[in-house]
Amino acid sequence: MKTQDKPRAQRLAHSQAVGAAARRRPRRRLWAWLALGAALLLAACSGEDKPQAQAERPPAPVSLGQASAKSVPVVVLAIGRVEALATVSVRSQASGVLQKVHFVEGQLVKTGDRLFTVDPRPYQAALDQAIANLERDQAQLKEYRQEAERNRKMVARNFVSVQDYEQAVAKAESQAATVKADQAAAEKSRLDLSNCSIDSPLTGETGALLVNQGNLVQAGSDTLVVIKQIQPCYVNFAVPERELPAIREHQAKGRLRVRASLPPPSRQAWNGELTFIDNQVDAKTGTVTLKGTFANADAGLWPGQFVNVSLELYTLDQAVVVPSRTIQNGPQGTIVFVVKDDMTVDARPVKLGPVLGAETVVTEGVRPGDKVVLDGQIALYPGAKVFVSGGQAPAGPPAAAKAEAK
Repeated sequence: MKTQDKPRAQRLAHSQAVGAAARRRPRRRLWAWLALGAALLLAACSGEDKPQAQAERPPAPVSLGQASAKSVPVVVLAIGRVEALATVSVRSQASGVLQKVHFVEGQLVKTGDRLFTVDPRPYQAALDQAIANLERDQAQLKEYRQEAERNRKMVARNFVSVQDYEQAVAKAESQAATVKADQAAAEKSRLDLSNCSIDSPLTGETGALLVNQGNLVQAGSDTLVVIKQIQPCYVNFAVPERELPAIREHQAKGRLRVRASLPPPSRQAWNGELTFIDNQVDAKTGTVTLKGTFANADAGLWPGQFVNVSLELYTLDQAVVVPSRTIQNGPQGTIVFVVKDDMTVDARPVKLGPVLGAETVVTEGVRPGDKVVLDGQIALYPGAKVFVSGGQAPAGPPAAAKAEAK
């Protein structure tokens, strides 16, 4: 290489080195920014800063309940309807003028109490005539029998032919049959006359009077009044068919108690006994009809009335129960927030038993005496601090501690 070309070659090499260095500088800055971002991300996700962040959260207000142990009846709930034990539509068996009504509408009547009187005079006259016919024919029968007896003695002495004797016997037997017919007619007349007096066939409440006094009634056609027996009475209710196996199983072990209560605000309730399970499941509704029998001594249950029904199957002794409001659905299943002594919460997985209205049986996860969160669960997480709603919230971390945390 010539001497004049050396400076030029050096300048070219220097220029190429500077260009390569300039191209490498943006890449270094990119990698530096990526390393810084990764470091900040790791610092943000670091477990060392998480407790500090949680510690800075103020305690959440909650209301508390308590788990308890007690004997719990397992029941099947339903809506029922009261039904009379017996319903009778009273009709007249005698035709005639309704002469007298012996009760007022809605009155409680007992078995045998007089309800109505149909004009008895035509039936009394028919009875008198039947008795007179009977007495006449009985007298003739007596005469015919005496004649047959005389002929019997005379035929033995050949004073009367055998044919005459047989005719006398036949006449007496024919008259005896006539007397029996007269007796039947007289008995029927007595029955017709007795039907003019209509008595109550059972003890119950009378309904509205359907035929007033003075009207003409026909035998067997007109309903005069409806009587319902309500002491005792039935309560009909339907339960899903899935409950039927358990009901039959426990009924086989003993009597099952049925409780009927009026809807709120009334708190009246009556105890009865399950006495009937229908012999088929309703294909349209998938339910089976049951009946409970109630003594109803105070007549508080009225036919057609709707009531709340609970059928008690068995009793769980010393079962752990919590208020139903405490039950929450978590990512891993059903949970209950339990408040520990340091006023932090623990999310306890629980297994549930029967639901008893405002309370739920817990078979696993909670012990008697545990304090459980009733309200305020939305702001809670495992380890969160809480204070009882209505009280003063605990003071948060001091400013110096916050500065150090930063």
